[in-house]
Amino acid sequence: MAPTKVLAGARVVLPTGTVDDGRVTVEGTRIASTGPENAETVDLSGHWVVPGFVDLHNHGGGGASFTGGTAEDVLKGVHTHRLHGTTTVVASAVTGDLHFLARQAGMLAELAQQGDIAGIHFEGPFISPCRKGAHDEGLLRDPDPAEVRKLIDAAHGQARMMTLATELPGGLDSVRLLAEHGVIAAVGHTDATYEQTLRAIDAGATVATHLFNAMPPLGHRAPGPIAALLEDERVTVELINDGTHLHPAALRLAFHHAGAARVAFVTDAMDAAGFGDGRYMLGPLEVEVADGVARLVEGGSIAGSTLTLDRAFQRAVTVDGLPVEDVVRAISANPARLLGLDDRIGSLEPGKDADLVVLDADFALKGVMRRGEWVIDPRLG
Repeated sequence: MAPTKVLAGARVVLPTGTVDDGRVTVEGTRIASTGPENAETVDLSGHWVVPGFVDLHNHGGGGASFTGGTAEDVLKGVHTHRLHGTTTVVASAVTGDLHFLARQAGMLAELAQQGDIAGIHFEGPFISPCRKGAHDEGLLRDPDPAEVRKLIDAAHGQARMMTLATELPGGLDSVRLLAEHGVIAAVGHTDATYEQTLRAIDAGATVATHLFNAMPPLGHRAPGPIAALLEDERVTVELINDGTHLHPAALRLAFHHAGAARVAFVTDAMDAAGFGDGRYMLGPLEVEVADGVARLVEGGSIAGSTLTLDRAFQRAVTVDGLPVEDVVRAISANPARLLGLDDRIGSLEPGKDADLVVLDADFALKGVMRRGEWVIDPRLG
């Protein structure tokens, strides 16, 4: 077993608030309450220590895809995001043929059972052609509960979330089915009205997939899904904080109305995250990434992002002006709660996994630890 480590001198963000000149003791893979007198001490004066980031919605990175790649590709993408502080990631699929999605889910389920990913998110094919974004319209279909059940079964207990246009035929029954099986029903890529969205929430939908994006804009006579999702205490809203998907005012609006307890930062990352500009495939569709912005070659729709959660964290504090403690909730604690993993991850507390991120005074990433082992050692940078 690795020697006990004491991370000392940093500003440590705990569930109860920030502790100046704090200490985090790591024993094996876990956070401990105390350590031996001869424990290895890591001086992190002038830094922040925050919980490892948890990404609910991620399609790949490092040039590798979760949506159609091999197991090796998925592991490469997971490692890329770990280098940016994401110690827990859910692998998101995109719209595809149901047989292909079932096969991909089987492979991803094995990686989830091994602990490499935290489960599977199905984004499509049960979404609206009116708000399809970077999804192949020819493969879209109404959310038939029998087909929804096939994908749940194909995931072998590792399905964590499914994004639906709940206004489509079969949408509400599919939401109820997902809730019965412990799978998060997320409203997204939807053309629903305000009233239709309320019915979806009452049926059991609890997440808004990348709020504001791929849904009708907020209107003063027809408020649409945005108002319904923001005002209901049962819903957590995903936000992609890359400066492209959302204006800072929209992000602040979401925080103001939902509160820090109901926001989850996600990347919606595709292969190019942590890799670079160029041409990529997102499912069956070709994507051009230029200056870090991903768009479909045909039509120009935004196609996921190249975001990593360390950049989302830094931007939230330095550009959006959010309190560090609120950002930690949105990027760690809230998604861990949604996944039902908050007994193990999402906060720095004794007994939980030693997943943490070290940031400098300007909130740039300097260190990453996952289950007690340094992915990036801050002493080497």
